[in-house]
Amino acid sequence: MKHLIVYAHPHTDSFNNAILNTAVTALEAEGHEVVVRDLYQLGFQPVLTEADTASMRAGQTPQDIAAEQQHVREADAITFIYPIWWTGLPAILKGYVDRVFAYGFAYASGPAGIEKLLTGKKGLMISTHGTPKDVYDQIGMTNALKLTSDTGIFDFVGIEPVDHLLFGGIGYLDAAAYQAMLDEVKQAVTTRF
Repeated sequence: MKHLIVYAHPHTDSFNNAILNTAVTALEAEGHEVVVRDLYQLGFQPVLTEADTASMRAGQTPQDIAAEQQHVREADAITFIYPIWWTGLPAILKGYVDRVFAYGFAYASGPAGIEKLLTGKKGLMISTHGTPKDVYDQIGMTNALKLTSDTGIFDFVGIEPVDHLLFGGIGYLDAAAYQAMLDEVKQAVTTRF
């Protein structure tokens, strides 16, 4: 399979980076082709502008958006790896969704309502947060995050969500706990697709 990983963390020494490296290594070991789009490294411009929408309506998608859409188009599987900030996607990743998963490319409207234009692809979300996981589970935040990202983004455009790994307590755990999380990442990317 061809895997697209959209990665959104500004620090190369982060646990998210360890997750990214684990996912890429595991997928490549299984013979999959992997393309990583590191949004910070790319300097991806996340703000959807009036000029962007005007260009797309005129059938002239801006080059940076078109390049990312081509990666999405070619992928069989799409994985987002990111930290939870203020109970949501980092701005750079939210902007990626705003600009790349655009009307006419990822979805459209038709006689029956929303047309999902990215059907046939599978999606995996891998998120980290500092709050302990059991706290997020108890207050309903885990389910809310899954609803807004798995359903609100992936399913909305036709990408089948295969899982959402949410790792809590980041920054407060021991080495064994982090290794267990990385083992879970390896298991997910090699068995969910």
